[in-house]
Amino acid sequence: MSNTNNAAIDVKYVAQLARIDLAEDAVEKLQQDMQNIVEYIEQLSELDVSNIEPTAHAAALTNVVREDEAKTSFPRETMLANAPAVLNGETVKVPQVLPGEGIN
Repeated sequence: MSNTNNAAIDVKYVAQLARIDLAEDAVEKLQQDMQNIVEYIEQLSELDVSNIEPTAHAAALTNVVREDEAKTSFPRETMLANAPAVLNGETVKVPQVLPGEGIN
């Protein structure tokens, strides 16, 4: 998205694409903000990054996880006794989310 010809960004058109209603007083401010962003991106595109390794994260990510071990929690009967509704004595019944026939 090069804006080297300094063409004005059509903020109203961008807002229409994003389906955002803008007040007239916000258009001028957003015009300048968007122009500043484009200019900053143009500055970044001029940097020599040939000696920089590509990365997806600024810091190394490590997951600290425990072993996946099956453990006994609490009896099914206890859980079902606390459920607002139970189906067939073994399943928690929740409100229907999608239209159509549900399980009664």
